[in-house]
Amino acid sequence: LLEDALSYPEKKLSELSVLSREEAKIIDHFNDTLADYPAQKTVVELFEEQVERTPNQIAIICADKTLTYRQLNEKANQLARKLRKLGVGRNDFVAVYTQRSIEMIIGIYAILKAGGGYVPIGIDYPKERIRFILEDTAAKAILCAGDTILVTQDIPVLNLNKSDCYEEEKDNLSHVNEPEDTVYCIFTSGTTGKPKGVINCHTGLINRIWWMQQRYPISEEDAILQKTTYTFDVSVWEIIWWGFVGAKVVLLPAEGEKSPKTICDTIEQTKVTVMHFVPSMLKIFEYYLTSETEDIEKLTSVKYVFSSGEALQKEEVNTFYELLKGKRAKIANFYGPTEASIDVTY
Repeated sequence: LLEDALSYPEKKLSELSVLSREEAKIIDHFNDTLADYPAQKTVVELFEEQVERTPNQIAIICADKTLTYRQLNEKANQLARKLRKLGVGRNDFVAVYTQRSIEMIIGIYAILKAGGGYVPIGIDYPKERIRFILEDTAAKAILCAGDTILVTQDIPVLNLNKSDCYEEEKDNLSHVNEPEDTVYCIFTSGTTGKPKGVINCHTGLINRIWWMQQRYPISEEDAILQKTTYTFDVSVWEIIWWGFVGAKVVLLPAEGEKSPKTICDTIEQTKVTVMHFVPSMLKIFEYYLTSETEDIEKLTSVKYVFSSGEALQKEEVNTFYELLKGKRAKIANFYGPTEASIDVTY
């Protein structure tokens, strides 16, 4: 790299005369991230194309329940039509207020199919924070799954557990979105003031996931563990990536992310190949495996462990490979702000 930098063309330097040779190298060479990806499509289009390819492939596993790609697509279509009847359209926001479940996935995909962006709300959020998010996004509707949402706004609330959410036609809806339209809005923690809604678009998310598929390819044989709380943006690739390639998503039981044993058991039972840990949780998971070494054998199927959200220390990486010695699992370290579609460096 140093040799390249020293031989950097003088013509470029003249165009950027205020920059040193090394600085120009960073701008024009290290930051040359141009890549081909489906920039003119939306998340909905890519998912529906996959449904056509693998309609009978299992899409979701949640405990003893499963949905195929066709079943998920049809339920999302039915709910999306109901949302459109409530006035949900292009770039409108719909809040999701539920535990991790099959209904959560159906709800998110239905919002996108209706043309809107989804806004995840934690069921443990204070009433004031929920009210602020709903007002700030001007949410057109709220999707829940039996959970009581304690707000007084006059916003339609749909219970995803009720059959009346799935009475409309099952075929795909007309597409109303452009690639630059909103796909989701995740609110920051608000630790330095009021929470701020961060909006991301279809093309940004597709760019991010397309890169992930090229760098860490998965196929119909793979299973992604959905264990991240959906108010944290890592959850977005857990919820969307598999739907582009015919893989499946395995939903960890609610609160299961706090139990290393539950994680290990779920991986073994469903042959999970892809998962994520915040570094501090990875450290706890490794500590568990150090004392419960028999559970290491339950991780044989794992290919990729992604880590982001905090600084990943060398100690955790070394411990990971010591514990999983002889296994195929690899660890990758990501970083990126919520504003930049999850991650920007690896």
